[in-house]
Amino acid sequence: MILFEQQGALATLRFQPPYAPDDERDYLEALHRIGDCPSGFVLLAVLGGGASLSREGERAQALWFKATRDHINGNCRAIAMVRPGANGRMTEIFSRLWNIPLGSFTDEQSAMDFLAQHGAGP
Repeated sequence: MILFEQQGALATLRFQPPYAPDDERDYLEALHRIGDCPSGFVLLAVLGGGASLSREGERAQALWFKATRDHINGNCRAIAMVRPGANGRMTEIFSRLWNIPLGSFTDEQSAMDFLAQHGAGP
């Protein structure tokens, strides 16, 4: 299941069970929507950890990272990722992509607390 929503400065991407056949397409579409977010947003990415992308999906995701790097660096204030088993290594890997505050968490509340420090609020 893929859900993307934006409420104020908070953009939220969810890629969680139950997984469906169209999830990869919907995920890649959600990435493009994130790439269009206006200046000053923060991103909460909640990833269930059970689904994986096809080879083509991985390539499309990599191209998206490259194409939107400047936009994310210039317009996103922080990214918090929630994933089972999240750790510092995950933060280290993704911090190579972007020069903004980034955190990896195992629970959504900790991620929201992190984003609140960077301008996300009710």
